[in-house]
Amino acid sequence: MTVELDDEPKNSGPADREPWLTARGLAFRYGSRDVLREVSLDFRGGRHYILAGPNGAGKSTLLDILAGLKKSAEGGIMLRGRPLDDYPPPDLARLLALAPQDCAYDFAFTVREVAAMGRRPYLGRWGRLTGGDWAAVDKALAWLDLTALAGQAVTALSGGERRRVGLARVLAQATEIVLLDEPTAGLDVAHALAVMGLARRRAEAGALVVTVTHDLNLGAAFGHEFVFLKKGRVAAAGPVGRTFSAPILAEVYEAEAAVIRDGFTGGLSASFKL
Repeated sequence: MTVELDDEPKNSGPADREPWLTARGLAFRYGSRDVLREVSLDFRGGRHYILAGPNGAGKSTLLDILAGLKKSAEGGIMLRGRPLDDYPPPDLARLLALAPQDCAYDFAFTVREVAAMGRRPYLGRWGRLTGGDWAAVDKALAWLDLTALAGQAVTALSGGERRRVGLARVLAQATEIVLLDEPTAGLDVAHALAVMGLARRRAEAGALVVTVTHDLNLGAAFGHEFVFLKKGRVAAAGPVGRTFSAPILAEVYEAEAAVIRDGFTGGLSASFKL
C-alpha cells in the first residue's frame, strides 16, 4: 500500500534547528513508584522519533505528559518556546494530536464519523463540518486503507481495523506534532509497514512525529532518531545509526544483542538471545 502526502507542509531542511517540544527534568510517580526520573529531551520538527524500551520503562507516560494529559511531578514541557500548560485546549489540539494505545468505542459510530472527530478543533461557530473538513477526513481514510469501510460501524471492526480508525482520526486532525502510542500493535505486516512509512513521510514533510513501539526493527527502518528509556530514565537518545547498536540494545533490554545490515531490506536489524 503506497501513501502519498502531496500537500503536506515542507520544512527547509532535515530538521528544524530549534526544538518544537522540550522536556526538562521530568519526573512522574504512581504512589511510591517512580515511573519517570530526570527525563530531559529535545524533539525537533522534520524528525521521526522512535520511543522504545522494556515494559514499564515509562514510554506511554512520557507520551501522555508530552500531550498534556498527565502532569509531571517535577520539571516541565515547552511547546514552541511556550509552557505547554499555557495553551488553551483548543489551541493545543490544533498543534498536537495523540493516538493512544487503546481506542474503545462504545457507540456504533461509522468509521467516517470517528475520523471526523479529529476535525473538532477547527469547527466554527455553528460546529458544522465544511467541505474542507470532510476532504481532510476522506484523505485520512484513504491513507489508512479505510475508504471501503467508511460506512461501517466501528463496533463491527476487528481490533487492527479499529486501530487504523484511531490513526485516521489523528491524521484528520492535521497537526504539526503527532504522537503515536504503539500504532502498529495488532496490525498485519502490510498495514504495519504502511503506518510506519506514513509516519516517516509526515516527518520528512515537516512534522514532528514521536512513535512508541516494541518493534525495534520497524523503528530502525522508519525512524530518524531513537529514544531509549529504561527504568524511567533516558538510557540513550540520538540518530538511528548511533543508538541502534548492539551495546546499547544489550544494556537497555538486558539480553545479548546483535545488529546487522539486512541484505534484503538494506536496513539495520537486531536480534537477541538470553
